[in-house]
Amino acid sequence: MRWLFLFAMLPAPLSAQFSLYVCMTVTREYVVGAKLPPSGLFLKGADGRWQHAGYNHPFIFSLDYDPSDPSILYLAAGNGLIRASEHGEKWKILTGSDVTELRDVSVDRNAPGTIYFAHSHGIRVSRDRGATWEEIGTTLHRKFTEAVRADRRQAGALVAGGEEGIFRSEDSGRSWHIAGAAGFQVTRVEQSPHDGCEWAATTQGGGVFASHDCAKTFENTGRIGVGATLYDVAFDPMDVKRIAVAGWGPGIAISEDGGKTWQSRNTGLPVPEVVSVIFDPVVRGRVYSSVRDDGLYVSNDAGRNWSKQGLDGSVINRMKFVPSDVGK
Repeated sequence: MRWLFLFAMLPAPLSAQFSLYVCMTVTREYVVGAKLPPSGLFLKGADGRWQHAGYNHPFIFSLDYDPSDPSILYLAAGNGLIRASEHGEKWKILTGSDVTELRDVSVDRNAPGTIYFAHSHGIRVSRDRGATWEEIGTTLHRKFTEAVRADRRQAGALVAGGEEGIFRSEDSGRSWHIAGAAGFQVTRVEQSPHDGCEWAATTQGGGVFASHDCAKTFENTGRIGVGATLYDVAFDPMDVKRIAVAGWGPGIAISEDGGKTWQSRNTGLPVPEVVSVIFDPVVRGRVYSSVRDDGLYVSNDAGRNWSKQGLDGSVINRMKFVPSDVGK
């Protein structure tokens, strides 16, 4: 048992092992037809400053990375699925003109080279790192899909959120069954980093839905966000019980007991209109949130107090911590 004690006493990994990327669009005072201010993919440098990675882009909604090489990112954008290599500096569009308005992207950790994305008319998959694509959302009644996640526990298992609820597939999208939130537009689906059988999803009007049976079924967690639009949900990788949700009206709400109860935590935010939220994977209690048209905010006490972090005048659609190197 002595080795367990010594292991517990080791220092936490340095924050340099992860880089924070954001999908950002400048919106405040922007006039259609004017030159687009720097928008698209941004990276927080080691000095704390924000760096514009790659090209100016008006709409990038989500991102994921290649687990075998985290310097390769996949961006769900308005004009297609983009592979951004060399930490986002070199871009290549992997899809054709037949697909637009991509909403989410997820790389399957159990199937090398397999990428899924959700778009305005379904879900597509590539099994050869984006060389070819197959539509797998054809059996869904309403095709618009906002969220998709590859289940890290099982290759070919998927969870998707669309106009009519949360759907699950266990055969790489060949067939789907309703898992919960029937009749609600789903905005985000996430899997717990602690327990792969724990999931959470946000909706428009229906609040938060949670699964404790490996995404087979989802149930409403209570009245948090009911009647409002929730846009994001995040599990704290450093606290097994802490979950955050973000939305318009509730702002930021935090649960310290795995979603049983929720507390509003908006002190320091200019308005309770939050688009995205994410916990720092190495700094306990640190959480970031994106306020509509006002950029990024940070809290170092699990959302109890917030301060401005930069990217003024923007909407940050999604954020992701990406390992700096393979194996970290």
